[in-house]
Amino acid sequence: MSLKALHIVFITSSILLALFFGGWSVNHYFHGGTPVDLLFAGGSFLSAFVMMAYTRVILRKLKDISYL
Repeated sequence: MSLKALHIVFITSSILLALFFGGWSVNHYFHGGTPVDLLFAGGSFLSAFVMMAYTRVILRKLKDISYL
């Protein structure tokens, strides 16, 4: 597995984790949580968005490198 493929796997799993945690925080807020849960959700969704943008940039930069 190349460094490019490994990088994509870790970034993808980080995005999914951030989205899951953001969704969990929103759900927790609506079921009796505190406003801090909304801050956590916002930070998680913002992190996921930034990582998605980073993924687009890194894929363009590494387009000539093989996945193997």
